[in-house]
Amino acid sequence: MMRKLVSAVAAFLAAGCSTVPISPPAPTVAASPVEVQILAFNDFHGNIETPPPVEVTGVDGIKRKIVTGGAAHLAAALNQLRVGHANTVTVSAGDTIGASPLISANYLDEPTIDAMNMLGLEFNSVGNHEFDKGVAELKRMQDGGCAKNTLRTPCAVEPFSGARFHYLAANVVQPDGSTIFPSTGVKTFQTTAGPIRIGFIGMTLKGTKNLVTPSGVAGVDFKDEAETANALVPKLKAEGADAIVLLVHQGGKTTNFTSGNGCEGLYGDILPILPKLSPAITTVISGHTHWAYVCHGNAQIGSGRLLTSAGKYGYFVTDLRLDFDPATHHLIDQSATNIVVGNGEQDAGVKALVDRYATAVGPIANKVIGHLTAIAKKSDEDGESPAADLIADSMLAATKGTAQIALVNATGVRVDLPAGNVKYKDAFAMMPFGNNLVVMTLTGAQLKSVLEQQYAIPLRPKMTRPAALASSAGFTYAVDIRKPENQRVSDMRLNGKPTTPEGRYRVVVNNYLASGGDSLTGFTAGTEVTDTGLIDLDALVDWIAKGQTPPTPNRIRITT
Repeated sequence: MMRKLVSAVAAFLAAGCSTVPISPPAPTVAASPVEVQILAFNDFHGNIETPPPVEVTGVDGIKRKIVTGGAAHLAAALNQLRVGHANTVTVSAGDTIGASPLISANYLDEPTIDAMNMLGLEFNSVGNHEFDKGVAELKRMQDGGCAKNTLRTPCAVEPFSGARFHYLAANVVQPDGSTIFPSTGVKTFQTTAGPIRIGFIGMTLKGTKNLVTPSGVAGVDFKDEAETANALVPKLKAEGADAIVLLVHQGGKTTNFTSGNGCEGLYGDILPILPKLSPAITTVISGHTHWAYVCHGNAQIGSGRLLTSAGKYGYFVTDLRLDFDPATHHLIDQSATNIVVGNGEQDAGVKALVDRYATAVGPIANKVIGHLTAIAKKSDEDGESPAADLIADSMLAATKGTAQIALVNATGVRVDLPAGNVKYKDAFAMMPFGNNLVVMTLTGAQLKSVLEQQYAIPLRPKMTRPAALASSAGFTYAVDIRKPENQRVSDMRLNGKPTTPEGRYRVVVNNYLASGGDSLTGFTAGTEVTDTGLIDLDALVDWIAKGQTPPTPNRIRITT
């Protein structure tokens, strides 16, 4: 009986199948990855006006000059790049201010901070130049207000409310162990797959103390980049970060200066940092070298890691795309492209801001201060140059016979000085730091020691000559970098006569060097130290007023 029932049921089901077909299950459609856009730049240096044309090597190997950058063009480019991207954030890898053109520097970089607010910057790692005017003034940049921390007058054009973006300073530690600004920031994107969070770590290079006036960062320590970043990974993961991005003001260079979408021949101080980073730090947005590049997943960078930089002055914007699995929120892919900002469309609001400050600074900037018979070129390798020697001569002349020798760090000479009539803004662009001139006594032995310190610094890749302490007319010396350290400087002469180890010489330098900047601690051994109160830029302006011919750079004889 049971056997008949089973047969009947089977027959019924078979009949049912023949008349009512069963549809196959619908194929599973994988949800698309969730994309987050990061727009990044670095080393803006207060260039709110469009900077001079820049020479870029094209993919065909030909070098061409392009006009690009400036705050209004940068803002317009960012606005255009954001179109169609619901999940987007804008960041900077430091040196947004400092070593700025006169239009920004004369007003303590307040217009640059305002421009950054307007163009939508959200996170900014500190760079070494953020500390040019000291920690107190940098904190005013974040907090706003008109407290006077320098010789310049704050809020000279309009009230200053400070940065609406967040400075990050993970490795800048105060005596009580706290950082001067937060170490990290988290951006949460409300997506169709739920909230996706990106954690940002921001920092400057650990050598910052050697690149700024030490008195401005007294009591502040700059910690190791990789150790600091790795220690913050657990914190960001605990806060729900689905990806971690490092904004670091340290970088590298490639073989040629291009529009920045390659990685050929990458070298520089960023490379020793990368292998030490936690694998959780998948994206590194860098700066400091003023170079543009995109490097992804090669042996130098690390498997799956992305390294970018966007040059300087707002020439380029890096458009990064991070793709996340919609179910797990794991980062599954990332890419980046450097976009030329160009000089077309301008953001009207930012342009109005720039125009206000251009009007205010115009009478100062465009004043003709003197004349040069030829262009005073700087050295691209920070060596002796007509520009550096011209500055040294101006420093010696300004001290009116109280000094015998002037020395200037060629690393501080920012641009060439044009031939013909020289405007104040040209001189300022060459020397934007406003350092005081300090006269001290050094023995011949101490003088040789500090020169040896300069030439003990290893040659950077691609350099054929070491950086220089350029000297005033009448002081010459020889350098042979093939010899061991502390034996490379010889034949020091003052007005043709050899110096002696026990001789006492009055030397004028800027206050940056006097306090041991550029790792030249030998200057701190000077005695009978006098801060003249004279500004190095003022000395240059006075010197050019007489009309000058840029010197021939033959005061340092170098064997490479």
